[in-house]
Order: sequence, then structure tokens, then C-alpha cells
Amino acid sequence: MKKDIKSLSFEELNLEITALGLPKFRAKQIFEWLHKYGAHSFDEMTNISKDLRLKLSDIYFISNCQIEQKYVSKMDDTVKYLFRLYDGEYVESVIMKYKYGYTICVSSQVGCKMGCTFCASTLAGFKRNLEAGEIESQLHSAQNDLDIRISNIVLMGIGEPLDNYDNVIKFLYNVNNENGLNISMRNITLSTCGIVPKIYDLMNEELPITLTISLHAPNDVIRSRTMPVNNKWGIDEVIKACKDYIKKTNRRVSFEYTLINNVNDTYECAKELSDRLHGMLCHINLIPVNDVAERGNVKSSEQIMHRFSDVLKNNGINATIRRTLGSDINASCGQLRRKRNEVK
Repeated sequence: MKKDIKSLSFEELNLEITALGLPKFRAKQIFEWLHKYGAHSFDEMTNISKDLRLKLSDIYFISNCQIEQKYVSKMDDTVKYLFRLYDGEYVESVIMKYKYGYTICVSSQVGCKMGCTFCASTLAGFKRNLEAGEIESQLHSAQNDLDIRISNIVLMGIGEPLDNYDNVIKFLYNVNNENGLNISMRNITLSTCGIVPKIYDLMNEELPITLTISLHAPNDVIRSRTMPVNNKWGIDEVIKACKDYIKKTNRRVSFEYTLINNVNDTYECAKELSDRLHGMLCHINLIPVNDVAERGNVKSSEQIMHRFSDVLKNNGINATIRRTLGSDINASCGQLRRKRNEVK
């Protein structure tokens, strides 16, 4: 089988190219074509000889994402893509426009194993991990289609990033490389449901990214009911890992908290959550639950959401209610892939 050249790190590409008897500067040229310019084929690499391009195509392939479906919000210009991968599988990405530029929310797996009861990503089942090049290709396809420059990345699409640790770390280094997209690590957010050993691995990488924890509950009883991962790593373990992460990296940790009517949105839940997180260098994103028909969850009212936020703030916890983007196109990930698989 051919190897995905786009999923090689810069160092790995250097070793492969020199092993072919080629000078190191060729690796830099190829890396730039793949990562800075998002080349879809070796034929695009015009400063490389035709013979070398043919040789490379015999050994390698370039992972790409083909646009299968595209939806543009009439409300806020949010764009949602369903991408088709080389093996016929599908992932989703969302482009969001802010004052500071464009942010992409990318997928890291085809499906998800975590089984959170408020999420659509697990409904069509888990298939496989994405390679580093496949994660990055979501950026290139979106940039080329919209003729924009993406400056911020959120790993919060389909899949659990820390369940695909090695490929995600390689992706982070590749998009940060000065010969590639050169996106600052400080402009990258990684969201995890709380795989504690991998949080420590990420901590030891000492990357200046933003770590976001999908918490969604103030205690083990509610969290285990909505997030099966909590049965393996309870909320105390997750919070301790976050405190250690903050101490080692001096970076603020964010917590995602999806508000579900009569499940985790009471005054008592807000008070317990603020007590648990008191004194931490953290921020809480309060999120209205997504409307996923199969899940049957009901979004908390505006009044309840603001009351919850006020309790946190009054107890010294920085909190905001996330603005919903792309609500008219079902911009939360997982729903397009599931519907597409039903058609197949």
C-alpha cells in the first residue's frame, strides 16, 4: 500500500526523502506544496521534475477531503461541510466567522466511541482514526473553496482527539510548522471528554494550545449518566488532571458545559459546579444543548441559562453563554454523516 505523504511530519519527510537519495531541500519543497499550498496531486509541484513527481506518486499518495455537501447559514455565514475521504467514509467540519478571522472546527475520527448522550457524533458508529494529513485536509479544502485564510482551529468535531493522540499531535506540529500553514499554537483549541492519561501526555508536550474539557455535569452521578467515559475516569480524576495541567503549563483550562433542561441546569448544579472549580485558572462555556432528534434532550430556557451563569459568576467562576452559530444548518457535527450513511 502507498503511504500518505501528507501525514508525515517534517522530520519524517526529511528522512524519507534522503533515503531516496535526494537532497534535503527537496523535502522542504514537498512539505511546502503539501502543507502551505495544499496540493492535491504531485502534478501541482511545478518546481520538481516530472520524473521525481512520478517516482513520488509510485510510493506515496496525498490525502484529500472531497466536498460531498456544503451548507451556508443565512443567519451568520457559518459554513458546514460534509467531506468524503479516500475510502468512502465521511467527516464534518464547520467554518465560523468572527471579528478576528475564520475558525474551523475539525473532526479527528470517523465516528466516536465515547457515547455521550447529547452528541450526534456517535450515532453512526465508530469506523477509524483520521491520519494527520486527513485532519489537515479539512482546512485546505475549506480554504480553497471559500478563498479565505483560516487562522484558528478547534478540535471539537466528530471524534475524541485524545483517542487519536499520535495523529492529532502530528497534525498540531504540521499546521504550526513555518513551512506549512504556520498557525500559532495559541490559536488552537483541543477539546476532550476527559481521557485522563492522555491529558498528562498532552501536558508533557508543553504546547501552548488551549485545553477544553467536556464536563457537562457537577458530579459523578449526572456525568456518568450522560458521559460513559466518566465510569472509567471520574470527575475528581479529571479535575485533578486539569489542575496539574494548569500548574505545569500555566495555561487556563476551559470547561464545556451543555445545559440540558431538568438534567444538569438547576441552581444546585450551578452551586456544586462553582464549589468544585473554585480557585482554578479556568473558564466555563455554557452551551445550549443541540437539537438531535434521536437524543430527545431539551434545551434550557434563556432564563435558566442566565441564572446558571450568574450563580457561577457570583461564586468567582468566569463563565459565558456560547452564542449559537449556524443553527439553521445543524452546524453541530455528526448529523450530516449519519444521514449520509443512511442513504448509502
